[in-house]
Amino acid sequence: MRHAARLRALAARVRWFWREATGEAAYDRYVAHARRNEPGAAVLSRREFERRRTDAREADPREGFRCC
Repeated sequence: MRHAARLRALAARVRWFWREATGEAAYDRYVAHARRNEPGAAVLSRREFERRRTDAREADPREGFRCC
């Protein structure tokens, strides 16, 4: 029983790390923030959120896409 609990805890930590490293958790944080601070406002779809996030990254000269 203890082994299974440790394995589940390890899997949860790996999942958390993977979502943070890949940016997957950013949308979840955005939705939680939007619903907490503006309950009546419309929340962006995941697609629109990612589009705006990518556009903001590309517009930033420090983080824009570059070859070298």
